[in-house]
Amino acid sequence: MLALSVPVIAQLRLLSPIEQTILFLVPIMTAAALAAWVQGARPWLFVAWGILSVWMLFGSAAANAAGGSGAFSALERGWVTVLAASFGLVCVANTRAAFFPRALAATGLAFALSLVTLLAGRGTIGDAGRVISAELGRRLDVVQAEHAARSQLREVQEFSERFPGAAAMVEQGEKQLPSITAAAIDLFPALLALESLALLALGWTLFHRSSRTRIGPPLGLLCRFRFNDQLIWGVVLGVTLLVLPGLSELRMIGLNVAVFFGALYALRGLGVIAWFLAPGRPAPALLIFAACLAGPVVGVFSVGLGLADTWIDWRGRLRPTT
Repeated sequence: MLALSVPVIAQLRLLSPIEQTILFLVPIMTAAALAAWVQGARPWLFVAWGILSVWMLFGSAAANAAGGSGAFSALERGWVTVLAASFGLVCVANTRAAFFPRALAATGLAFALSLVTLLAGRGTIGDAGRVISAELGRRLDVVQAEHAARSQLREVQEFSERFPGAAAMVEQGEKQLPSITAAAIDLFPALLALESLALLALGWTLFHRSSRTRIGPPLGLLCRFRFNDQLIWGVVLGVTLLVLPGLSELRMIGLNVAVFFGALYALRGLGVIAWFLAPGRPAPALLIFAACLAGPVVGVFSVGLGLADTWIDWRGRLRPTT
């Protein structure tokens, strides 16, 4: 539900690199159907999803569905195509791996292929950056125009008069939109990678709910989420590029690397918290609500907890008291 609500939530519209998340799901389902076909399923499911993917990404209505500028629409449809193809290739090549290693490998492969394609063509990284900046600037203008029009409604004005505190919070949130846009532009690669992992997980779940063929183990509970401890070197690399003066030209790359792996370790930290609160069961709704309500506080604490889990292994050494 959260993935499909991106186009209607202002902050998510600015922070999500690809606004229309539905563009991800059909190609990802196609990749999963390809892996299922290789493992013995009937080919009609792959053919059906493949036709739907081609129509959605490259049909006459694709540009209108994407909702962005022509250049950015081409970029996002190209990324979704490369990501889905990479995921299908990884799933076919390694049928025994769990979801997260496959998704991480597919995302890394998609970045590598996209970079090679960009450098081999006439475009440059700078050109892509300008297209991205223009698109996020356009979204900011649209969001601000919508908020200005909404504030003129009589119902909104009456609400502001009755609840001035809530109205002040909304106004403060609107003032933060330009800074959110600036951060989204700087962190676009990291946010794109995180969004891709999230939508791959959603597509993986939807495929296993709609197909009898299993292309791998289902997603586990949050309280059991962990990954290879060697990913700690991603955090080390990002921090190194950020703090060393001689590598100032690579500081933006370091920031994106640090944010990406920091988000993964924050999720691992939330898994540790969920394990202590309700081991072996789905994450409590209170934990999810607290993470959304106090994002920065919970985020910093979760990153530290996730990093410490690399060496301490909270869930392996300690047992909950209840």
